[in-house]
Amino acid sequence: MFNLAKFLGGLVGSLLLASSLIAEPLQFKLGRIATDKEIAGWDISVGPDGSNLPDAKGNVLQGEKLYQTKCAYCHGEFGEAVGRWPVLMGGEESLATMEPVKTVGSYWPYATSVFSYIRRAMPFYNPQSLSDEETYAITAYVFYLNDLVDEEFELNRETIMEIEMPNSQGFFGPDPRPDVQNVACMKNCVTGQGL
Repeated sequence: MFNLAKFLGGLVGSLLLASSLIAEPLQFKLGRIATDKEIAGWDISVGPDGSNLPDAKGNVLQGEKLYQTKCAYCHGEFGEAVGRWPVLMGGEESLATMEPVKTVGSYWPYATSVFSYIRRAMPFYNPQSLSDEETYAITAYVFYLNDLVDEEFELNRETIMEIEMPNSQGFFGPDPRPDVQNVACMKNCVTGQGL
């Protein structure tokens, strides 16, 4: 049987609980704010302008040895790829064809992006395990595989900025297409009817 007193008591209790939840923002009290040192440990991306490049160095010959032990299993001894893993060299002048080959030498616009990617994501089975020196050395070897540097080349925060990537002009910004412009309008805005 329906008990009006129990129903009203339950309704009032629910409303009181709901109003207290609405009045205060939810605080789960889990975790803590990360320290600057902890954030710095994860802030390892390198910009096209060389921002955040570490002060270290590595050369092609060192990179070849490291590449053979840490990279060749997936990318092949000479960057030709194994199985479905990405090829790292070749592909020159293929981007405008029906079957473009996107490699370090044919596609990547900035040398610093190659370094940053290797630093953050490689080797696939153990990302972020390379030291800065190992990352510079492997990156130098990958540039060598693409005929961007010679076998005596030493890569560091200064010399990486001197490398001209073959597809550096293939990327541009901001996007000039009119349909992607999003200019904030504050007054006298065009409405949807005028478009």
